[in-house]
Amino acid sequence: MAEVAPHCLGESEKSSMTTFIDFCRVHGVLIDGLPAIGTWKRYKTADKPAHRNGAVKFMGDHGFVQNHATMNEVAVWRTDQAGSIAVEQIQRIANKAANDIAQQQRKAAEKTAWILGQCFIGRHPYMKTKGFPDEAVNVWKSDRGLLMVVPMRVGRDLVGCQLIDEAGDKKFLYGQRCSLAQYVFSAANGPHIVCEGYATALSVRLAMARLKRPYAIHVCFSAGNLKKVASGLPSGFVVADNDASGTGETVAKETGWPYWISDRVGEDANDYHQRVGVFGLSQGLQRMFLEARKK
Repeated sequence: MAEVAPHCLGESEKSSMTTFIDFCRVHGVLIDGLPAIGTWKRYKTADKPAHRNGAVKFMGDHGFVQNHATMNEVAVWRTDQAGSIAVEQIQRIANKAANDIAQQQRKAAEKTAWILGQCFIGRHPYMKTKGFPDEAVNVWKSDRGLLMVVPMRVGRDLVGCQLIDEAGDKKFLYGQRCSLAQYVFSAANGPHIVCEGYATALSVRLAMARLKRPYAIHVCFSAGNLKKVASGLPSGFVVADNDASGTGETVAKETGWPYWISDRVGEDANDYHQRVGVFGLSQGLQRMFLEARKK
């Protein structure tokens, strides 16, 4: 496991608190104060502020951080005063952390398989709010009510799921792997189209059917993961969210692929579809394809 150098600060700022917090934030984990020493704690992340995809463990003069949506490995931080701790000892701790995470991921994958075994195929209130009242999805009768379950896979391996309640609140299973995880809608081996959300993918699927074009639509669940998924594909297109932060468009540009984005801030393709209709979305995608062909 590679060791990541700590974020450099001025001499007056080099306290354990400041440097470790900055180190976490550089990796996208939103931490404002130090957790208790020696325990893992979950935090929200910059790419998915509504979810606690960040894991942090602070040990005083060294620490560990991982953003499960964007990092496959734990990053190790050390202060300049950590010389009294052998590098081998820190590496052993980091390896144990990685093993703990791998165990959490295995448990999450097993729980996902169990949840899917409890599901029935039917309608869900969330789909109605997204303009697809008759869409058949995995529905789980849980203690939290009816949950829509979206399986997430890396390759053919089931690694976790997205749970969506009747109000549209979304969660992942604790400890599951999110990096490179996706859900794919595919028809006739068409061009790869990457997007963030499940409802966005449904709107794109409907527009592609309207255009009578094949497709392979990848639901990536976050902007950071979208970029990772795209990097493993030969070529394709991006349907980006028009976030107020600009994250969706920034990531779309970073892929180097042609992209479509709504003309209204705060909208994704599903919002645009519901506002202007499937014809309007299909024409927007068609223009994207034609512009790409000219280049």
